[in-house]
Amino acid sequence: MRITIISCFLFLVCASTLYCQQQKPVSIIFDSDMGPDYDDVGAITLLHAFADSGKVKILATMASTKYECVACVLDVFNTYFNKPGIPVGVPKGNAVMLRDFQHWSDTVVAKYPHKIKSNDDAADAVELYRKILSQQPAHSVTIVTVGFLTNLAGLLKTNGDQYSSLKGKELVAEKVSHLVCMAGKFPEGYEFNVDKDIPASQYVFNNWPRKILFSGFEIGEKIKTGLPLIYNEQIQNSPVKDVFRISIPMAGEDSAGRKSWDETAVLVSIKGFDPYYTLHYGNIVVADDGKNTWNDNGKQQAYLIEKDAPQIVQDIINKMIMHQPLKQIQKKQNN
Repeated sequence: MRITIISCFLFLVCASTLYCQQQKPVSIIFDSDMGPDYDDVGAITLLHAFADSGKVKILATMASTKYECVACVLDVFNTYFNKPGIPVGVPKGNAVMLRDFQHWSDTVVAKYPHKIKSNDDAADAVELYRKILSQQPAHSVTIVTVGFLTNLAGLLKTNGDQYSSLKGKELVAEKVSHLVCMAGKFPEGYEFNVDKDIPASQYVFNNWPRKILFSGFEIGEKIKTGLPLIYNEQIQNSPVKDVFRISIPMAGEDSAGRKSWDETAVLVSIKGFDPYYTLHYGNIVVADDGKNTWNDNGKQQAYLIEKDAPQIVQDIINKMIMHQPLKQIQKKQNN
């Protein structure tokens, strides 16, 4: 019993060190299905807001789906936030093809600047992972995935190449700090990101060599965001606002704002889980039908449990998704 208590304490101390706010910018690779839901848009906005405040270095933005021009959509948001040089990766093999029914992705691609004109212009996501990880210091990269696990499964299965002689699992073990994952429903249930590529989910969760922090379905379900953004008349010509403005009226369940699953993963990857959440440690188990359960015996994985009221995180996200590109902020201040 004493050994178990000590092990639990050490895990929490280590997790707090990993997940709490750090002085140096956190190097992040962001992996997103970028639709069919639009909380991905809120998530990438938070990521850029943190980057503009000096808390994050965005190493790449990856698509885990391959619908037509998803790379363009990622490029739209990177360009809008004045970071058009951020590498974009897409799956080049088999991958999910789902996109948004509201057609916000088509809208922002048609309306806003972007240099990437098709998925062919983007890098292979798995190859881009290997290239970027090979260039980073040991245990320095946080991967935030808010979509399917397709790319990460592919990465783990790779052999050595021109970027590194290490196999995928070895490369992750050497370069990655931890994985923050919006996936699963806890302590058990079915969740979209896990279900849409079940073999990839199983492979990643069974073979990932570093720590994993899960923000489950039940966390973001209670956090409704977007209304302050769409009612803010000072924000104009914003693809972020356009997405929420288009999508919120199209579903009655969004009348109080859109559920904010993906934003929570980005938030805790930078600000840490405390004081908003506590951790429940163990290991996720994904059945062949996609249902996830939880084994309390593990030490490498944990999921979030609410500590503060969801309204507190909701207010933070609502404020952060109104973040404007730095040049626009400076222009308003000069006026």
